[in-house]
Parts: sequence; structure tokens; C-alpha cells
Amino acid sequence: MNLKDYQTVFTVTGLALILAAAAPVIGLFVSFEDGAGKFSELWILGPDHLAKDYPFDIRANVSHTVFVGVGNHMGGSSYYMVLVKLRNQTQSSPNTTASIPSLLLPLSEFRFFITDGRSGEAQVHFSVLDVSRSDGSEAGAMSANSTVFVSRLSINDVIFPINSSAHWDSEYIGFYYQLFFELWRYDLTLRSFRFDNRFVGIWLNVTS
Repeated sequence: MNLKDYQTVFTVTGLALILAAAAPVIGLFVSFEDGAGKFSELWILGPDHLAKDYPFDIRANVSHTVFVGVGNHMGGSSYYMVLVKLRNQTQSSPNTTASIPSLLLPLSEFRFFITDGRSGEAQVHFSVLDVSRSDGSEAGAMSANSTVFVSRLSINDVIFPINSSAHWDSEYIGFYYQLFFELWRYDLTLRSFRFDNRFVGIWLNVTS
């Protein structure tokens, strides 16, 4: 079915999507429930399809797997889009207080047409490519000027240029990026997808 078909399904069945009015808490599982008991879910599972053993220490050209899923409890069918983004510690993250998504461009996306009470899930294989490191001190010792550069990211065997850098975090001992997933839901009034005010993500310590 194309987008017009989905819209027809919604119109014929008289379904109305209810906009989320409050912000979720960032985490591995996110759900929002309104006064009528209607809510959506967004989650990440590790490589064994369990809520544990998430990728953390990342090396170049090594593939890792997570599962991202969406659950629909809105009282009717909903059309969802999950945007995949990568940021360093200083780049834009979603603002759930103001219901504003990250300003970063999405690298990839997954779409789900889900009936009420059901869920959809996608397997996500990812790896960082072309990683290099610039040390700001002699003998390769880490300092505030040490930086890791990631040129490309592979998601499900599709390569995306990112050209992003992360500075050495002396407090948490690493070079950190966040791989995160934003949930968007189709709005019949706007006739487009709208940020559903929730996202989940995992932090990655990228080494060369």
C-alpha cells in the first residue's frame, strides 16, 4: 500500500490519531498514556532480542545488532515512522519538553502500519567505518584535545556519510556518540508525519 492507500484506510474506517501531549522519558523503552488509556510504545532490544547486552564499546568495521520496535495501543490503526540518527555529545537531541525533534538529518528510517494492540519491529545492523583519532598530546596520551573522527556509518548494509567527530570525555573515559531512534506518527489533519514526542537511544564509546 502507498501513502494514499493508508490515508484511505484511515478515512473509511473513521480513525483519528490523537497527538501526544506529554513528553516521555528517554530510555530503552518508552510509552505514553493519555487520559483515555491510549498510548504508543518505542523500544530497543539487544542482539539476543533481550533488554540487555547492548552494544557499547565500538570498533571500526565491526557490525553490531539491535532491534527497534513500536507498539500501538491507540484504539485504532496507526502509521508510524522511526527515524535513525547519530549524534555526538554536543549535537542536537530531541526536545521532548517542547515536542521538537533533533535538528540532525535522519540517516535511515523504518515504517510500520500497525493495527491496535499489535506491534512492529525491525532488526538494525550497524557499524562505524573509517574511524581515525587525533591525539592532542605526546605519546598518544589522551587529553581534552583528543578527538575521534567517524567518516561513515553503515545501517543494514547501506553506507551513509556522516563526517562527525567526538572529543575525549575524561569523566566517562571515552569518545561518545548516541545512536537514537525518533518516533513519528502520521497526522491526518496535517497529511504528513509528525514527531510523536518520544525517542530512545544507546550511547556508544567509539575507539579506533
